[in-house]
Amino acid sequence: MAAPLLIAQGEEPIYLLPRMANRHGLVAGATGTGKTVTLQVMAEAFSSIGVPVFAADVKGDLCGISQPGTDNPKIAERVRKLKLDKFVFAGCPVTCWDVLGEQGHPVRATISEMGPLLLARLLNLNDVQESVLALVFKIADDSGLLLLDVKDLQAMLQYVGDNAKQFQTQYGNISAASIGSIQRGILAIQQQGGEKFFGEPALNLDDLLQTDSNGHGLVNILAADKLIQSPKLYATFLLWMLTALFEQLPEVGDPDKPRLVFFFDEAHLLFSDLPKIIEDKVVQIVRLIRSKGIGVYFVTQNPLDLPETVLGQLGNRVQHALRAFTPKDQKSVRAAAETFRPNPALNIQEVITQLAVGEALVSFLDDAGTPTIVERALICPPHSQIGPITPELRKQLIQTSVVAGVYEKAVDRESAFEILKARAGQPLPTQSAAGTTPGAPASPPWYENIPGMSHTTTGGRRSDSVVDVMAKSAARAMGSSVGRQIIRGVLGSILGNSKR
Repeated sequence: MAAPLLIAQGEEPIYLLPRMANRHGLVAGATGTGKTVTLQVMAEAFSSIGVPVFAADVKGDLCGISQPGTDNPKIAERVRKLKLDKFVFAGCPVTCWDVLGEQGHPVRATISEMGPLLLARLLNLNDVQESVLALVFKIADDSGLLLLDVKDLQAMLQYVGDNAKQFQTQYGNISAASIGSIQRGILAIQQQGGEKFFGEPALNLDDLLQTDSNGHGLVNILAADKLIQSPKLYATFLLWMLTALFEQLPEVGDPDKPRLVFFFDEAHLLFSDLPKIIEDKVVQIVRLIRSKGIGVYFVTQNPLDLPETVLGQLGNRVQHALRAFTPKDQKSVRAAAETFRPNPALNIQEVITQLAVGEALVSFLDDAGTPTIVERALICPPHSQIGPITPELRKQLIQTSVVAGVYEKAVDRESAFEILKARAGQPLPTQSAAGTTPGAPASPPWYENIPGMSHTTTGGRRSDSVVDVMAKSAARAMGSSVGRQIIRGVLGSILGNSKR
Protein backbone atom coordinates (compact mmCIF):
# COMPACT_ATOMS: atom_id res chain seq x y z
CA MET A 1 0.00 0.00 0.00
CA ALA A 2 1.33 3.44 -0.95
CA ALA A 3 2.50 5.69 1.87
CA PRO A 4 0.43 8.78 2.79
CA LEU A 5 1.37 11.93 0.89
CA LEU A 6 2.52 14.92 2.91
CA ILE A 7 0.86 18.00 1.40
CA ALA A 8 0.67 20.56 4.22
CA GLN A 9 1.30 21.06 7.90
CA GLY A 10 -0.69 22.80 10.58
CA GLU A 11 -0.23 21.84 14.19
CA GLU A 12 0.44 18.37 12.80
CA PRO A 13 1.43 17.09 9.33
CA ILE A 14 -1.54 16.75 6.97
CA TYR A 15 -1.49 13.75 4.64
CA LEU A 16 -3.51 12.86 1.56
CA LEU A 17 -4.27 9.14 1.57
CA PRO A 18 -3.58 7.57 -1.87
CA ARG A 19 -6.47 5.13 -1.52
CA MET A 20 -8.80 8.10 -1.05
CA ALA A 21 -7.25 10.24 -3.79
CA ASN A 22 -9.68 8.97 -6.44
CA ARG A 23 -12.53 10.54 -4.43
CA HIS A 24 -11.68 13.79 -6.24
CA GLY A 25 -10.77 17.18 -4.87
CA LEU A 26 -10.78 20.96 -5.07
CA VAL A 27 -8.00 23.55 -4.95
CA ALA A 28 -9.52 27.03 -4.70
CA GLY A 29 -8.38 30.55 -3.96
CA ALA A 30 -8.00 34.05 -5.35
CA THR A 31 -5.34 34.90 -7.92
CA GLY A 32 -1.83 34.93 -6.45
CA THR A 33 -2.62 32.95 -3.31
CA GLY A 34 -0.63 29.83 -4.22
CA LYS A 35 -2.97 27.49 -6.11
CA THR A 36 -0.41 26.62 -8.81
CA VAL A 37 2.27 25.75 -6.25
CA THR A 38 -0.24 23.57 -4.39
CA LEU A 39 -1.04 21.80 -7.66
CA GLN A 40 2.70 21.32 -8.20
CA VAL A 41 3.21 19.87 -4.71
CA MET A 42 0.31 17.45 -5.18
CA ALA A 43 1.50 16.42 -8.65
CA GLU A 44 5.00 15.72 -7.28
CA ALA A 45 3.56 13.62 -4.48
CA PHE A 46 1.44 11.52 -6.85
CA SER A 47 4.34 11.05 -9.26
CA SER A 48 6.60 9.88 -6.42
CA ILE A 49 4.33 6.89 -5.73
CA GLY A 50 3.98 5.92 -9.40
CA VAL A 51 0.72 7.73 -10.19
CA PRO A 52 0.67 9.54 -13.57
CA VAL A 53 -0.73 13.06 -13.61
CA PHE A 54 -2.40 15.20 -16.27
CA ALA A 55 -2.49 18.95 -15.73
CA ALA A 56 -3.26 21.95 -17.92
CA ASP A 57 -0.64 24.71 -17.70
CA VAL A 58 -2.62 27.89 -18.25
CA LYS A 59 0.14 30.25 -17.08
CA GLY A 60 3.06 28.60 -18.88
CA ASP A 61 5.07 27.97 -15.70
CA LEU A 62 4.16 24.43 -14.65
CA CYS A 63 6.90 22.73 -16.70
CA GLY A 64 9.34 23.76 -13.98
CA ILE A 65 8.23 20.57 -12.27
CA SER A 66 10.59 18.73 -14.65
CA GLN A 67 13.67 20.34 -13.07
CA PRO A 68 15.12 20.14 -9.54
CA GLY A 69 14.42 23.24 -7.51
CA THR A 70 17.10 25.57 -6.22
CA ASP A 71 17.60 26.91 -2.74
CA ASN A 72 16.23 30.35 -1.97
CA PRO A 73 15.35 32.15 1.27
CA LYS A 74 11.58 31.49 1.05
CA ILE A 75 12.03 27.76 0.41
CA ALA A 76 14.67 27.51 3.15
CA GLU A 77 12.38 29.30 5.60
CA ARG A 78 9.44 27.00 4.78
CA VAL A 79 11.62 23.88 5.11
CA ARG A 80 12.93 25.07 8.47
CA LYS A 81 9.51 26.06 9.76
CA LEU A 82 7.95 22.71 8.82
CA LYS A 83 11.01 20.78 10.07
CA LEU A 84 11.39 18.85 6.80
CA ASP A 85 14.71 17.24 7.70
CA LYS A 86 14.87 14.93 4.65
CA PHE A 87 13.89 17.57 2.09
CA VAL A 88 15.85 17.32 -1.20
CA PHE A 89 15.35 19.05 -4.53
CA ALA A 90 14.26 16.82 -7.42
CA GLY A 91 12.36 17.03 -10.69
CA CYS A 92 9.63 14.77 -12.06
CA PRO A 93 9.46 12.93 -15.38
CA VAL A 94 7.41 15.12 -17.72
CA THR A 95 5.68 14.73 -21.08
CA CYS A 96 4.70 17.97 -22.81
CA TRP A 97 1.48 18.17 -24.86
CA ASP A 98 -0.04 20.98 -26.90
CA VAL A 99 -3.30 21.04 -28.87
CA LEU A 100 -1.67 23.61 -31.16
CA GLY A 101 1.44 21.43 -31.57
CA GLU A 102 3.85 24.25 -30.69
CA GLN A 103 5.07 23.59 -27.14
CA GLY A 104 4.55 19.85 -26.93
CA HIS A 105 3.45 16.73 -28.74
CA PRO A 106 0.27 17.38 -30.76
CA VAL A 107 -2.97 16.20 -29.17
CA ARG A 108 -5.64 15.14 -31.63
CA ALA A 109 -9.07 13.56 -31.66
CA THR A 110 -11.24 12.73 -34.63
CA ILE A 111 -14.45 14.59 -35.37
CA SER A 112 -16.32 11.31 -34.92
CA GLU A 113 -14.82 10.74 -31.46
CA MET A 114 -15.76 14.24 -30.39
CA GLY A 115 -19.35 13.75 -31.53
CA PRO A 116 -22.13 16.26 -32.22
CA LEU A 117 -22.98 17.07 -28.61
CA LEU A 118 -19.56 18.48 -27.67
CA LEU A 119 -19.06 19.95 -31.14
CA ALA A 120 -22.34 21.82 -30.81
CA ARG A 121 -21.06 23.43 -27.63
CA LEU A 122 -17.72 24.22 -29.23
CA LEU A 123 -19.47 25.83 -32.22
CA ASN A 124 -21.99 27.65 -29.98
CA LEU A 125 -24.99 26.16 -31.81
CA ASN A 126 -28.62 26.56 -30.81
CA ASP A 127 -31.00 23.61 -30.39
CA VAL A 128 -32.11 23.52 -34.03
CA GLN A 129 -28.57 23.73 -35.36
CA GLU A 130 -27.44 21.05 -32.92
CA SER A 131 -30.19 18.74 -34.19
CA VAL A 132 -29.09 19.29 -37.78
CA LEU A 133 -25.48 18.53 -36.81
CA ALA A 134 -26.63 15.29 -35.17
CA LEU A 135 -28.47 14.34 -38.37
CA VAL A 136 -25.31 14.97 -40.41
CA PHE A 137 -23.42 12.58 -38.11
CA LYS A 138 -26.22 10.03 -38.44
CA ILE A 139 -26.15 10.22 -42.25
CA ALA A 140 -22.36 9.83 -42.25
CA ASP A 141 -22.62 6.78 -39.97
CA ASP A 142 -25.35 5.16 -42.07
CA SER A 143 -23.33 5.81 -45.21
CA GLY A 144 -20.07 4.38 -43.88
CA LEU A 145 -18.23 7.70 -44.13
CA LEU A 146 -15.52 8.48 -41.60
CA LEU A 147 -15.46 11.96 -40.11
CA LEU A 148 -11.85 12.41 -39.04
CA ASP A 149 -10.89 16.04 -39.54
CA VAL A 150 -12.48 19.44 -40.17
CA LYS A 151 -12.51 19.12 -43.95
CA ASP A 152 -14.44 15.84 -43.61
CA LEU A 153 -17.12 17.59 -41.60
CA GLN A 154 -17.22 20.54 -43.98
CA ALA A 155 -17.56 18.24 -46.99
CA MET A 156 -20.30 16.25 -45.27
CA LEU A 157 -22.21 19.40 -44.33
CA GLN A 158 -22.01 20.69 -47.88
CA TYR A 159 -23.18 17.39 -49.34
CA VAL A 160 -26.10 17.06 -46.94
CA GLY A 161 -27.08 20.67 -47.56
CA ASP A 162 -26.94 20.24 -51.34
CA ASN A 163 -28.99 17.04 -51.18
CA ALA A 164 -31.36 17.88 -48.32
CA LYS A 165 -34.43 16.74 -50.26
CA GLN A 166 -32.87 13.32 -50.82
CA PHE A 167 -32.63 12.78 -47.06
CA GLN A 168 -35.90 14.48 -46.05
CA THR A 169 -38.06 11.34 -46.01
CA GLN A 170 -35.67 9.23 -43.94
CA TYR A 171 -34.11 11.85 -41.65
CA GLY A 172 -36.48 14.82 -41.62
CA ASN A 173 -36.09 18.45 -42.65
CA ILE A 174 -32.55 19.79 -42.86
CA SER A 175 -32.40 23.57 -42.76
CA ALA A 176 -30.00 25.22 -45.19
CA ALA A 177 -29.71 28.13 -42.77
CA SER A 178 -28.58 25.77 -40.01
CA ILE A 179 -26.02 24.17 -42.32
CA GLY A 180 -24.67 27.65 -43.06
CA SER A 181 -24.49 28.55 -39.36
CA ILE A 182 -22.55 25.37 -38.59
CA GLN A 183 -20.13 26.06 -41.43
CA ARG A 184 -19.55 29.59 -40.12
CA GLY A 185 -18.91 28.19 -36.64
CA ILE A 186 -16.31 25.82 -38.09
CA LEU A 187 -14.57 28.72 -39.82
CA ALA A 188 -14.40 30.59 -36.51
CA ILE A 189 -12.81 27.55 -34.82
CA GLN A 190 -10.29 27.27 -37.66
CA GLN A 191 -9.26 30.88 -37.14
CA GLN A 192 -8.53 30.05 -33.50
CA GLY A 193 -6.33 27.11 -34.51
CA GLY A 194 -8.93 24.52 -33.50
CA GLU A 195 -8.59 22.54 -36.72
CA LYS A 196 -5.17 21.33 -35.48
CA PHE A 197 -6.95 19.35 -32.78
CA PHE A 198 -9.05 17.29 -35.21
CA GLY A 199 -7.40 14.49 -37.15
CA GLU A 200 -5.10 11.52 -36.81
CA PRO A 201 -3.11 10.02 -35.21
CA ALA A 202 -5.59 10.46 -32.36
CA LEU A 203 -4.34 10.49 -28.79
CA ASN A 204 -3.85 7.04 -27.28
CA LEU A 205 -4.90 7.44 -23.65
CA ASP A 206 -2.45 4.73 -22.61
CA ASP A 207 0.31 7.23 -23.36
CA LEU A 208 -0.92 9.29 -20.40
CA LEU A 209 -0.60 6.35 -18.02
CA GLN A 210 3.16 5.81 -18.14
CA THR A 211 5.83 5.53 -15.45
CA ASP A 212 9.57 6.04 -15.85
CA SER A 213 12.37 3.56 -15.13
CA ASN A 214 12.35 4.58 -11.46
CA GLY A 215 8.66 3.83 -11.11
CA HIS A 216 7.68 7.50 -10.93
CA GLY A 217 4.46 8.52 -12.66
CA LEU A 218 4.80 10.75 -15.71
CA VAL A 219 3.45 14.27 -15.28
CA ASN A 220 1.61 15.09 -18.51
CA ILE A 221 1.51 18.86 -18.95
CA LEU A 222 -0.79 20.44 -21.52
CA ALA A 223 0.51 23.81 -22.72
CA ALA A 224 -2.64 25.92 -22.39
CA ASP A 225 -1.34 29.47 -22.15
CA LYS A 226 -2.46 30.09 -25.75
CA LEU A 227 -5.31 27.60 -25.72
CA ILE A 228 -6.94 29.44 -22.83
CA GLN A 229 -7.48 32.38 -25.20
CA SER A 230 -10.10 30.13 -26.86
CA PRO A 231 -11.97 29.12 -23.68
CA LYS A 232 -14.62 27.08 -25.54
CA LEU A 233 -11.97 24.96 -27.22
CA TYR A 234 -10.08 24.58 -23.93
CA ALA A 235 -13.15 23.51 -21.99
CA THR A 236 -14.44 21.21 -24.74
CA PHE A 237 -11.05 19.51 -25.05
CA LEU A 238 -10.87 18.77 -21.31
CA LEU A 239 -14.45 17.51 -21.24
CA TRP A 240 -13.65 15.25 -24.18
CA MET A 241 -10.62 13.86 -22.35
CA LEU A 242 -12.67 13.20 -19.24
CA THR A 243 -15.37 11.31 -21.09
CA ALA A 244 -12.78 9.42 -23.17
CA LEU A 245 -11.07 8.20 -19.99
CA PHE A 246 -14.42 7.24 -18.53
CA GLU A 247 -15.42 5.27 -21.62
CA GLN A 248 -12.16 3.49 -22.36
CA LEU A 249 -10.70 2.53 -18.98
CA PRO A 250 -11.91 -0.65 -17.23
CA GLU A 251 -13.43 -0.76 -13.76
CA VAL A 252 -10.91 -1.24 -10.94
CA GLY A 253 -13.06 -0.48 -7.91
CA ASP A 254 -11.15 1.25 -5.11
CA PRO A 255 -7.42 0.73 -5.76
CA ASP A 256 -4.64 1.43 -3.26
CA LYS A 257 -3.69 4.44 -5.36
CA PRO A 258 -5.20 6.16 -8.41
CA ARG A 259 -4.42 5.07 -11.94
CA LEU A 260 -4.31 8.72 -13.02
CA VAL A 261 -4.92 12.07 -11.37
CA PHE A 262 -6.46 14.77 -13.56
CA PHE A 263 -6.15 18.47 -12.67
CA PHE A 264 -8.64 20.85 -14.32
CA ASP A 265 -7.19 24.35 -13.99
CA GLU A 266 -9.51 27.34 -14.58
CA ALA A 267 -12.36 24.92 -13.90
CA HIS A 268 -14.98 27.66 -14.07
CA LEU A 269 -14.56 27.61 -17.86
CA LEU A 270 -15.76 24.00 -17.96
CA PHE A 271 -19.18 24.95 -16.62
CA SER A 272 -19.61 28.42 -18.10
CA ASP A 273 -22.78 28.41 -20.25
CA LEU A 274 -22.76 24.61 -20.14
CA PRO A 275 -26.02 23.14 -21.49
CA LYS A 276 -27.97 21.19 -18.88
CA ILE A 277 -27.75 17.94 -20.85
CA ILE A 278 -23.92 18.07 -20.83
CA GLU A 279 -23.70 19.25 -17.22
CA ASP A 280 -25.80 16.28 -16.09
CA LYS A 281 -23.49 13.88 -17.92
CA VAL A 282 -20.38 15.55 -16.51
CA VAL A 283 -21.80 15.13 -13.01
CA GLN A 284 -22.52 11.49 -13.78
CA ILE A 285 -18.98 10.92 -15.05
CA VAL A 286 -17.39 12.65 -12.03
CA ARG A 287 -19.48 10.45 -9.76
CA LEU A 288 -18.60 7.19 -11.52
CA ILE A 289 -15.07 7.71 -12.83
CA ARG A 290 -13.48 7.07 -9.45
CA SER A 291 -14.27 3.38 -9.97
CA LYS A 292 -11.98 3.57 -13.03
CA GLY A 293 -9.14 4.66 -10.74
CA ILE A 294 -9.22 8.30 -11.88
CA GLY A 295 -8.96 11.17 -9.41
CA VAL A 296 -10.33 14.50 -10.68
CA TYR A 297 -9.15 17.73 -9.04
CA PHE A 298 -10.73 21.04 -9.98
CA VAL A 299 -8.59 24.19 -9.63
CA THR A 300 -10.54 27.43 -9.59
CA GLN A 301 -10.76 30.81 -7.89
CA ASN A 302 -14.02 30.22 -6.10
CA PRO A 303 -15.86 27.04 -5.09
CA LEU A 304 -19.08 28.63 -6.34
CA ASP A 305 -17.64 28.40 -9.86
CA LEU A 306 -18.65 24.73 -9.81
CA PRO A 307 -22.19 23.32 -9.73
CA GLU A 308 -23.30 22.07 -6.31
CA THR A 309 -23.75 18.59 -7.74
CA VAL A 310 -20.05 18.54 -8.64
CA LEU A 311 -18.89 20.16 -5.38
CA GLY A 312 -20.65 17.38 -3.49
CA GLN A 313 -18.28 14.85 -5.10
CA LEU A 314 -15.07 16.60 -4.03
CA GLY A 315 -13.86 15.13 -0.73
CA ASN A 316 -10.26 16.42 -0.64
CA ARG A 317 -10.11 20.20 -0.35
CA VAL A 318 -7.47 22.91 -0.20
CA GLN A 319 -8.86 26.43 0.18
CA HIS A 320 -6.48 29.36 -0.24
CA ALA A 321 -7.40 32.95 0.57
CA LEU A 322 -10.51 34.62 -0.80
CA ARG A 323 -11.14 38.35 -0.90
CA ALA A 324 -14.31 39.91 0.50
CA PHE A 325 -14.47 43.41 -0.92
CA THR A 326 -18.09 43.30 -2.15
CA PRO A 327 -21.34 41.72 -0.92
CA LYS A 328 -20.96 39.10 -3.63
CA ASP A 329 -17.44 38.31 -2.40
CA GLN A 330 -18.71 38.01 1.17
CA LYS A 331 -21.37 35.57 0.03
CA SER A 332 -18.69 33.49 -1.68
CA VAL A 333 -16.59 33.45 1.50
CA ARG A 334 -19.56 32.25 3.56
CA ALA A 335 -20.35 29.55 1.01
CA ALA A 336 -16.73 28.34 0.97
CA ALA A 337 -16.62 28.25 4.77
CA GLU A 338 -19.78 26.15 4.94
CA THR A 339 -18.30 23.42 2.73
CA PHE A 340 -15.78 22.39 5.43
CA ARG A 341 -16.23 20.21 8.47
CA PRO A 342 -16.15 22.81 11.29
CA ASN A 343 -13.18 23.25 13.59
CA PRO A 344 -14.20 24.67 17.01
CA ALA A 345 -10.83 26.43 17.25
CA LEU A 346 -11.27 28.30 13.95
CA ASN A 347 -13.63 30.97 12.68
CA ILE A 348 -13.42 29.58 9.15
CA GLN A 349 -15.23 32.47 7.46
CA GLU A 350 -12.85 34.98 9.03
CA VAL A 351 -9.69 32.92 8.47
CA ILE A 352 -10.34 32.50 4.73
CA THR A 353 -9.81 36.24 4.21
CA GLN A 354 -6.66 36.30 6.38
CA LEU A 355 -4.64 33.47 4.83
CA ALA A 356 -1.19 34.45 3.62
CA VAL A 357 0.29 33.28 0.31
CA GLY A 358 1.07 29.57 0.64
CA GLU A 359 -1.35 29.14 3.54
CA ALA A 360 -4.61 27.25 3.16
CA LEU A 361 -7.51 25.62 4.92
CA VAL A 362 -7.07 21.90 4.33
CA SER A 363 -9.41 18.95 4.77
CA PHE A 364 -8.70 15.51 3.30
CA LEU A 365 -10.64 12.27 3.57
CA ASP A 366 -9.69 9.87 6.35
CA ASP A 367 -9.53 6.06 6.18
CA ALA A 368 -13.30 5.82 6.44
CA GLY A 369 -13.88 8.30 3.61
CA THR A 370 -15.00 11.06 6.00
CA PRO A 371 -13.68 14.62 5.63
CA THR A 372 -11.30 15.53 8.44
CA ILE A 373 -11.79 18.60 10.57
CA VAL A 374 -10.50 21.59 8.61
CA GLU A 375 -7.10 22.94 9.65
CA ARG A 376 -5.18 26.10 8.89
CA ALA A 377 -1.90 24.96 7.41
CA LEU A 378 1.19 25.84 5.41
CA ILE A 379 1.55 24.05 2.06
CA CYS A 380 4.81 22.14 1.81
CA PRO A 381 7.41 23.61 -0.56
CA PRO A 382 7.81 21.88 -3.92
CA HIS A 383 10.93 19.81 -4.58
CA SER A 384 11.03 20.98 -8.19
CA GLN A 385 11.59 24.34 -9.83
CA ILE A 386 8.94 27.00 -9.38
CA GLY A 387 8.34 28.85 -12.63
CA PRO A 388 8.82 28.26 -16.36
CA ILE A 389 11.68 26.50 -18.12
CA THR A 390 13.65 27.74 -21.10
CA PRO A 391 12.54 26.91 -24.67
CA GLU A 392 15.72 24.82 -25.00
CA LEU A 393 14.83 22.67 -22.02
CA ARG A 394 11.27 22.25 -23.30
CA LYS A 395 12.60 21.16 -26.69
CA GLN A 396 14.83 18.63 -24.96
CA LEU A 397 11.88 17.25 -22.99
CA ILE A 398 9.92 16.80 -26.21
CA GLN A 399 12.78 15.12 -28.07
CA THR A 400 13.53 12.65 -25.25
CA SER A 401 9.90 11.85 -24.46
CA VAL A 402 8.62 8.26 -24.59
CA VAL A 403 6.20 9.34 -27.35
CA ALA A 404 8.71 11.38 -29.37
CA GLY A 405 7.87 11.09 -33.07
CA VAL A 406 4.55 9.30 -32.54
CA TYR A 407 2.18 12.25 -32.94
CA GLU A 408 4.25 14.86 -34.74
CA LYS A 409 3.28 13.91 -38.29
CA ALA A 410 -0.42 14.14 -39.12
CA VAL A 411 -1.99 11.26 -41.09
CA ASP A 412 -4.66 12.03 -43.68
CA ARG A 413 -6.18 8.73 -44.78
CA GLU A 414 -9.22 8.29 -46.99
CA SER A 415 -12.33 9.53 -45.26
CA ALA A 416 -15.49 11.51 -46.01
CA PHE A 417 -13.75 14.40 -47.81
CA GLU A 418 -11.86 12.18 -50.25
CA ILE A 419 -14.81 9.86 -50.87
CA LEU A 420 -17.30 12.67 -51.47
CA LYS A 421 -14.84 14.45 -53.73
CA ALA A 422 -14.49 11.27 -55.81
CA ARG A 423 -18.27 10.86 -55.93
CA ALA A 424 -18.97 14.45 -56.93
CA GLY A 425 -22.25 14.57 -58.78
CA GLN A 426 -23.30 11.05 -57.69
CA PRO A 427 -25.95 10.26 -55.05
CA LEU A 428 -24.65 9.26 -51.64
CA PRO A 429 -25.30 5.54 -51.02
CA THR A 430 -27.05 4.61 -47.81
CA GLN A 431 -26.13 1.45 -45.93
CA SER A 432 -28.67 -1.28 -45.36
CA ALA A 433 -29.28 -2.70 -41.90
CA ALA A 434 -26.49 -5.19 -42.50
CA GLY A 435 -24.10 -2.32 -43.05
CA THR A 436 -23.60 -2.76 -46.83
CA THR A 437 -24.85 -0.82 -49.81
CA PRO A 438 -27.53 -2.83 -51.69
CA GLY A 439 -26.31 -3.96 -55.11
CA ALA A 440 -22.82 -2.55 -54.62
CA PRO A 441 -19.82 -4.74 -55.40
CA ALA A 442 -17.92 -6.07 -52.44
CA SER A 443 -15.00 -3.87 -51.45
CA PRO A 444 -12.30 -4.21 -48.81
CA PRO A 445 -13.39 -2.86 -45.41
CA TRP A 446 -11.83 0.43 -44.30
CA TYR A 447 -9.70 -1.26 -41.66
CA GLU A 448 -7.74 -3.13 -44.36
CA ASN A 449 -6.07 0.17 -45.22
CA ILE A 450 -4.59 0.53 -41.74
CA PRO A 451 -0.88 -0.45 -41.69
CA GLY A 452 -0.51 -3.94 -40.28
CA MET A 453 -4.19 -4.82 -40.75
CA SER A 454 -4.07 -6.38 -44.23
CA HIS A 455 -3.80 -10.12 -44.93
CA THR A 456 -0.48 -9.80 -46.75
CA THR A 457 2.87 -10.75 -45.30
CA THR A 458 5.86 -8.50 -45.42
CA GLY A 459 9.46 -9.48 -44.84
CA GLY A 460 8.54 -13.02 -43.91
CA ARG A 461 6.43 -11.94 -40.91
CA ARG A 462 3.13 -13.65 -40.25
CA SER A 463 0.27 -11.16 -40.29
CA ASP A 464 -2.46 -13.25 -38.67
CA SER A 465 -1.09 -13.42 -35.15
CA VAL A 466 -3.41 -13.38 -32.14
CA VAL A 467 -2.84 -9.63 -31.88
CA ASP A 468 -3.75 -9.17 -35.56
CA VAL A 469 -6.96 -11.13 -35.15
CA MET A 470 -7.98 -9.16 -32.07
CA ALA A 471 -7.15 -5.86 -33.76
CA LYS A 472 -9.18 -6.78 -36.83
CA SER A 473 -12.11 -7.78 -34.67
CA ALA A 474 -12.05 -4.44 -32.87
CA ALA A 475 -11.63 -2.58 -36.15
CA ARG A 476 -14.62 -4.37 -37.67
CA ALA A 477 -16.71 -3.35 -34.68
CA MET A 478 -15.66 0.28 -35.06
CA GLY A 479 -16.30 0.09 -38.79
CA SER A 480 -19.98 -0.63 -38.36
CA SER A 481 -22.48 2.16 -37.89
CA VAL A 482 -23.38 1.01 -34.38
CA GLY A 483 -19.70 0.58 -33.53
CA ARG A 484 -18.89 4.14 -34.49
CA GLN A 485 -21.76 5.43 -32.40
CA ILE A 486 -20.69 3.41 -29.35
CA ILE A 487 -17.02 4.39 -29.66
CA ARG A 488 -18.06 8.03 -29.62
CA GLY A 489 -18.61 7.92 -25.87
CA VAL A 490 -21.01 9.38 -23.35
CA LEU A 491 -20.57 13.07 -24.16
CA GLY A 492 -20.12 12.48 -27.88
CA SER A 493 -22.87 10.00 -28.60
CA ILE A 494 -25.49 11.01 -31.11
CA LEU A 495 -27.73 8.63 -29.20
CA GLY A 496 -27.46 10.82 -26.11
CA ASN A 497 -29.08 13.85 -27.69
CA SER A 498 -32.78 14.01 -26.95
CA LYS A 499 -33.47 16.93 -29.29
CA ARG A 500 -34.74 15.40 -32.54
